[in-house]
Amino acid sequence: MAQQNDLVAVLIDADNVSPARIGAVMTEVAQYGTASVKRVYGDWTKPQLASWKTAASEHVIQPMQQFANTAGKNATDSALIIDAMDLLYTGRFQAFCIVSSDSDFTRLASRIREDGVTVYGFGERKTPEAFRNACDRFTYLDVLAEPSTADTDTAALKSRIPSAQLRIDGPLVSSLRAAIGGASLDDGWADLAAVGSLVRKQRPDFDSRNWGYAKLSDLVREIGLFEVGPRPGGGVRVKLTPRAK
Repeated sequence: MAQQNDLVAVLIDADNVSPARIGAVMTEVAQYGTASVKRVYGDWTKPQLASWKTAASEHVIQPMQQFANTAGKNATDSALIIDAMDLLYTGRFQAFCIVSSDSDFTRLASRIREDGVTVYGFGERKTPEAFRNACDRFTYLDVLAEPSTADTDTAALKSRIPSAQLRIDGPLVSSLRAAIGGASLDDGWADLAAVGSLVRKQRPDFDSRNWGYAKLSDLVREIGLFEVGPRPGGGVRVKLTPRAK
């Protein structure tokens, strides 16, 4: 579980991420720990990256220059990977955040995890499954609310999927059913936080906001196939109902 004093290295592929999203990303990263290293990689001589200047300055992100020395070769990705390995070898970081939709970072994410360090990925819906699954947790950029949004719960609910559609979402219901069964105690009840953790181990991109719900408990209640109640001592618990088994 992430701790607020965990040190996090945030590495951003400017060629793959819009600067308009970076504020929301940094807000999300703050939940995982302290971003003691924040770097964004690109060839800053390219006009299309000019809009990154203000965003990088506002969020105190260090721009890392990498010229595109050869056409068709992504030198930026190579620079990010080399720096990530250098930072990993210091042993200082409990987590890495890789912000990109590029499958080139699949092996990097896997290698970092081999050292027992957590990897959080951020990218667009087009991000290849291989990279998403190589991360401990992967978050789609479009579900992140901007820091300026007054009510993030309301923002998340704007595009929520109705219960009738949720109940026929086979992969979603099956994943939750299996996780509840795996996390349940003798009385059949399972800690919802543990359920969410189990699902993400199988599906790193699992996030209730993908269906428009700010909290996992809201999503599970809306599905209507599980029994949900307060957990003794605090929190939420969930149980399979006869029709969900």
